[in-house]
Amino acid sequence: MTLAPETTDLKVRLRLADGWFTACDLGALLPGRGVAALLPDGRQAALFRDRAGSLYAIDNRDPFTGAAVLSRGLTGTHRGRPFVASPLLKQRFDLATGQCLDDEEVRVATYEVKAV
Repeated sequence: MTLAPETTDLKVRLRLADGWFTACDLGALLPGRGVAALLPDGRQAALFRDRAGSLYAIDNRDPFTGAAVLSRGLTGTHRGRPFVASPLLKQRFDLATGQCLDDEEVRVATYEVKAV
């Protein structure tokens, strides 16, 4: 059975080094839009949900500028790979692996994510 996220009490959780961290309510994630979450160590994660319901979490910091803006980027797919494009310089980051699609030497951290 599929539940509409806005009718559930599901929470989005990220796996950190010391365990699972509750980042937000699933209903806060709208397909195609990101949400920034402040982590216990002061860093930020960018959380996304695609139209199929898959969840992704990557570091929110754009490695090219140092700004915490990836959660505000545009989402899309390239060759079947979901990505977010930085709103500043437009580099695209694979949401599953963190790999920059425009510069193979650059990547951002990813987090295991689940809804519970």
